[in-house]
Amino acid sequence: MSLLLGLALGFGLLLIFSSFWPRRGRGTPSGVRRRPPLRRLLDEAGHPKLPATGAATAVCLCFSVAFLIVLVLTAAVPIAVCFGLFAATTPIVALRWQAGRRRAMLRDVWPDAVDHLRSAVRSGMSLPEGLIQLGRSGPEPLREPFVEFAKDYRSGHSLGTALERLKLRLADPVGDRIIVALQITREVGGSDLGRLLGTLADFLRENARTRSELEARQSWTVNAAKLAVATPWIVVLLLALQEEAAQAYQNATGMAVLGGGLLISLVCYKLMLRIGALPREIRVLA
Repeated sequence: MSLLLGLALGFGLLLIFSSFWPRRGRGTPSGVRRRPPLRRLLDEAGHPKLPATGAATAVCLCFSVAFLIVLVLTAAVPIAVCFGLFAATTPIVALRWQAGRRRAMLRDVWPDAVDHLRSAVRSGMSLPEGLIQLGRSGPEPLREPFVEFAKDYRSGHSLGTALERLKLRLADPVGDRIIVALQITREVGGSDLGRLLGTLADFLRENARTRSELEARQSWTVNAAKLAVATPWIVVLLLALQEEAAQAYQNATGMAVLGGGLLISLVCYKLMLRIGALPREIRVLA
């Protein structure tokens, strides 16, 4: 009976923990191929030409280097494994940081790009010509993807296909919404594209200003979570530099303490980030 109660309690806690993350729909629209998570992260970080195997190799390399360094310093395999696991997350954390910086940078320049496109449309250019014009006179961070769009469109691809390829190159939530809005406007035959682009530019400016203020206030929560997780492990590493303390982690009890501390650190870090998280910008059909 005690075993059944323990299993029921554990299963209930697992369900509560999993409820913090929204479930994604299984179905995907026809013609849309979902990219692997690591490939999407590389694209969003601004590394479209870097293969996913390169990131996986960096993870393995960081684990090996950290494991060997800590093993030489402490001669304790369990501690070396823990710090190797921490080091293995470094490439992923770096890619997420780069993706966040790139997303914030693009969020600031998208209103100017939409204004350029609206001016081009009002001057008599067609929508494809206005998009091609962004490759020459648009904001600098966005020029390269629109230059590639021009090559796709002029090589004979339809506008819909060229826009889908542009969305993959941009790898940005705001860019996804803009491209989907342009696709819908073209399909339904909207006659006032200039007004739509003007409203969209005003909305993007307001959204960027509000989100920047919220992210500035959120930064202290993220920094506190990182400090709270790192401090105990720094103490463990300093203690393990002594031979007696390192030997204490070699037996089953020491490994259980390290494993429990690793699990608690991970859960608490995730919970603190979840509590202070902002609504995530979801990419449309990507």
